Order: sequence, then C-alpha cells, then structure tokens
Amino acid sequence: MEEQIKAENLERFADTFAAEPKNRLALNAVTKNGIGTVALNRAVVNQIDHTYSDLIKTPEATHQKKSGRCWLFAGLNTLRLQAMETMNLETFELSQAYLMFWDKLEKANYFLESIIETRDEPLDGRLVMWILANPLVDGGQWDMFINLVKKYGVVPKSVMPETESSSNSRPMNAVLVARLREDAQVLRTMHEEGASVAAMRERKGEMMEVFYRMLAIHLGDPPETFFWEWRDKDEAFHRHGTITPQAFFDTYVGVDLDDMACLINAPTDDKPFEKLYTVQYLGNVVGGQIVRYLNVDVDTLKQAAVDMIRDGNAVWFGCDVGKWLERNMGVMDPAIYDYELVYGTPFELDKAGRLDYGQSRMTHAMVLTGVDLDDDGRPRKWRVENSWGTDLGDKGYMLMTDAWFDEFVYELTVSKAYLSDDLLQVLETEPIVLPPWDPMGALATASHPRY
Repeated sequence: MEEQIKAENLERFADTFAAEPKNRLALNAVTKNGIGTVALNRAVVNQIDHTYSDLIKTPEATHQKKSGRCWLFAGLNTLRLQAMETMNLETFELSQAYLMFWDKLEKANYFLESIIETRDEPLDGRLVMWILANPLVDGGQWDMFINLVKKYGVVPKSVMPETESSSNSRPMNAVLVARLREDAQVLRTMHEEGASVAAMRERKGEMMEVFYRMLAIHLGDPPETFFWEWRDKDEAFHRHGTITPQAFFDTYVGVDLDDMACLINAPTDDKPFEKLYTVQYLGNVVGGQIVRYLNVDVDTLKQAAVDMIRDGNAVWFGCDVGKWLERNMGVMDPAIYDYELVYGTPFELDKAGRLDYGQSRMTHAMVLTGVDLDDDGRPRKWRVENSWGTDLGDKGYMLMTDAWFDEFVYELTVSKAYLSDDLLQVLETEPIVLPPWDPMGALATASHPRY
C-alpha cells in the first residue's frame, strides 16, 4: 500500500536539518548566491592552465547563438581547417545556414516518409508518438552531417550568411513543426480512407513544396552556384570564378568523408563493446547513409583522439556538456563543484547508471583541438573548440579534464587509419538496431542546451 508523508516524518526531517549547523550555513549561502557560486571548488579553479603539449592551430571560435546547430558547427569547424590550408587563409568560416537549410528540408522529408511507413501503427503508440514529438529539432549526428555534405557540398559563409532565424531558430521551428504535424494528420487520414502509398507520396510532394517555401523565407534560397575569389594571408589574389557547392568542397576541402568512423563509449549492459549499432528512425536524408556507432571502451576512444590530434587532425565529438561545467571559465571537470560538501550527500551513479536512468545523455557536439600529455603519454586535459562565441573560457576555447572525458564524452569521429584491424572488421558487420529512444540518439532528437 502507498505510504504518505506523515506529520511525524516532517518533524523528523526538520529536526535533522536544524541539528546540523552546516545546513543553516549552506541555506544562507545558497539562497543568496546560487549553488554554482557556493559549490565552486577553488582547488580546481586554481589549477586552470590553458597550456597543452599537443596543439592544433585554429582560428577564432564560432557562435551558434540561439540555435541547436552545434553538430553542424563542429563538423564545419573541422572541415574549415583543411579549406584554410588549401587556400592559405588565416581565418575562414563555412556557411552553417546553408547546411541548416538542407538539413531542415531533408528532415521534413524523412519525417513524412516515417509517417507513411508507420501508417498502420496506432497513433497513440510509443513509436508514432516518438516520431511526432521530434520532427524537426536543430540537433544531429555525424553521419547526418556527412549525408548533407555529400549531397549538397559546402559554401563559404559570405555566400549564405546567417539570418535572424538561423541564429534564433525557435520561432522558425515552431511554425515548421506545426506545418509538419498537420501534414502528418493528412497523410494518416488518407491511409485510413483507403488511399494508396503512391497517392500519399504524391500528396507529400505538394507538402514539401510548401515546406521549401516556408524554409526559404526564413533562411534564404540556397545557391546552386556562386562566384568565388579571395585574397590569402600573404595578400596574393586568387579567382576561381563560378563554382557549385559540391565542386567547392571537392576543390578546396577535399576531405575523404568515407574514411571517418564514429566511435561511442556506452558502457551499459545492453551494448557490448566492439559491436556496431544504429538507432531506428534516426536520420535526415532518405536513402543516405544510416547512423553507425562502433562501441569501444573509453581508453580506446581516448587513444584514437590522441593519435588524431598528434597528427594535426581536429576531432568532432559528442558529450553531455551541462554536467559539471563552469560556463564562464569554460572548465569541464567532475570536481569543479563540490555538491557533496554543500548538501551532505554523495552523487555516485557511474557512466552506465547515468545513461540507464536518464541522468546523462549527449547534448552537445564540439571539437577537440589539443591535448596535454604527461611524461608517460597519458592525457591530463583536452583543449575544446566550442561554438558559443569568444566570451567564454579562453576566447571561446574550453578546458576539459581527462576525468571529465571519462564520464561525459560519449562519441567521437576518427579516421579509420587509427583503428585496429579487429575494429575495422566490426565496421563491416550489420549493425544492431537500437530503439528510437535510446540515449545514443539524443544529440539528434532532443532540444539540447543553447548557451
């Protein structure tokens, strides 16, 4: 039988609280200053040092502003380094709004196709409710980024600059989602009334035409071609002339996207290591490559990142950025806040437990651009290129301790050249399919924090 909180319980709670003077001190401090200020561990703060044994030279940090496009920013921030080298530039940005446009358009089509595919599933079932809950969030995954670049190429930021809606996406997303959910109702009603799948897809084509119009009003009409010329850091002038976005990628970026593998560290019982996984209904481009995760232990994950950085290659990664983060200082450390001292209770869930019980998930993507190795070659801390502008941390670059990496980094992409033969063989296997709500899909399906 359920048990209520009784009067004697409340009396005991209050007496226990009042009996410890430290509780009154904590109350006075937190009610006036906030938990972040009170719990801040000065022993950690006093050791902040933005010096690294291995460092990749990078330009000024970018800014996603009030949007959830971290995965696009992080992906483009890795690609721009190659473009800068090819064109001999001191600084450069690729257009995030350009890929945002195509991602929204492709996600709309992916959503409507999912609605057609699940036409016989109950509307109030978990699957359809899940699909309807997240039709067009800003988030995404590495393989989704690859799909966009392969299909649409890239353009310089000057060719398709930011708009109000790309930098503040919530109002745009609200009207686009409203449009898609109405379209979903139309398609399911058509099926209930006996319409064929071909008829539903014909109607979907009309819906997509409307969606394109709405999207272009917010983000601009993406260019099919553009005129490209530039002056490099030595003041030499270059003119290419008219070029397509796909040709621009091939000519000035030229990264082998098929050479990259996505590794995860998910130490839960349902995901044995050295197995390949995918997530059902997680994607953006219909007919594009599916999301693939190779689950490995955290030491394998870290060693691959170290090897990449030491060879001058920046590393795209996904993490739970909001945990034990001192935002203004740009420091991520599991000891940065001493909550146990303030509250008198420990927080002891391990990485697997946090995933299983919903306490942690991937919320943000960034780029590793440096690592500090000790005399034995073990990582001490990592340099992180974020996309929250230049006001935080070290001019927008953050410090992540190796202990934080262990606990809250879940995913990163590396060249296959850094993987063992055994892991390369696993990449060729058929992936185990995880349900749509698995936490490994969170970066692409949740409205993750915007800082």
